[in-house]
Amino acid sequence: MLDESLLDTPEALSEADRRGLLRGAAEAGARVRTAARHAAEAGVNDLKPEGRPRAVLIAGPGAAATSVADLLGTLAGAGSPVTRLTPAGVAPAAGALRWELPGWAGSVDLLLIATPDGTEPGLSLLADQAYRRGCTVAAVAPADTPLSAAVEGAHGLFVPMATAPYEQDAPVASAPGVLWALLTPLLALLDRTGLLAAPPDALEKIADRLDHIAERCGPAIATYSNPAKTLAAELADALPVIWTEGTSAGPAGRRFAAALAELAGRPALVSELPEALAAHSTLLAGPLAASADPDDFFRDRVEEPPALHARVVLLRDRPIGGLSAAPAARDLALSHDTPISELEPEAGGEIETLAELIAVTDFAAVYLALASGA
Repeated sequence: MLDESLLDTPEALSEADRRGLLRGAAEAGARVRTAARHAAEAGVNDLKPEGRPRAVLIAGPGAAATSVADLLGTLAGAGSPVTRLTPAGVAPAAGALRWELPGWAGSVDLLLIATPDGTEPGLSLLADQAYRRGCTVAAVAPADTPLSAAVEGAHGLFVPMATAPYEQDAPVASAPGVLWALLTPLLALLDRTGLLAAPPDALEKIADRLDHIAERCGPAIATYSNPAKTLAAELADALPVIWTEGTSAGPAGRRFAAALAELAGRPALVSELPEALAAHSTLLAGPLAASADPDDFFRDRVEEPPALHARVVLLRDRPIGGLSAAPAARDLALSHDTPISELEPEAGGEIETLAELIAVTDFAAVYLALASGA
């Protein structure tokens, strides 16, 4: 059950935030600036690549690496394939995971390693394998770890991860600070290769947008005027059905679903419009619809929690002119008495609007986790 009173008590939120999640969300802008500075100090801005890589391969454990690969692939578009190397192993422990390069990988390809740990032997072996194949290697990970030595041995580029003193030795993969610490240096690197546009001034705009969201969604802002707290309260007893519209909103929706699972322990479904309308129409007409059991008269209000019903969360990456499936999405949801929440960022560049969607939903996932005792 969600303790909604906790949402408007900053002191209680701070006390419940044992993992530093809320602080990480609030300091996302500062994390971007620190990560950009680390990338510059590592020499990223001075690189003069001879050409665009044929393919970009991304390796790393957990939700953080998955989100990084998803975001970079979306921003790069069709210019160069971005592929995440999925690890194999008998457990998610650092020592059990192994990664393999595809058979075609060679000297015209770029391997990016992103991890908040850096002790994984499998990633060190992967860096060595890439060096023997002639691949260019770059990594973002905590400094003074086995991976940093392996990347240097492979004559690759290593960027120390921007960490915070309040983070534990093993930070949560879906934590907001972890995402921006890993993503920012790789944005700067791929800007130098010409795969996407993320010059230093664009990174500063991302940090400014994240600061703006932190002001709107911070713990001191009351729920009625706080979009993240409002969304968390709306999802308290709901199954989030996340629909995205616009290319950049897709990875934001998938990131939100992953954060809800890892941080708040909540399941969620995610799909892109317009295909989502066909994929989820039967779901909204079934027992999860709000109209399926509006209020069981015989339910014990004290002992039995309310039935779980779907709630649509519509994420749009920017005001979209012309063709849009949003009206049809609203009609479908409301025709089944399914409530709908909508998030649409302020105008700006593609990376800025994407950062806003991620920031608001990150705050919402954190508030839902704290208020539900996850």
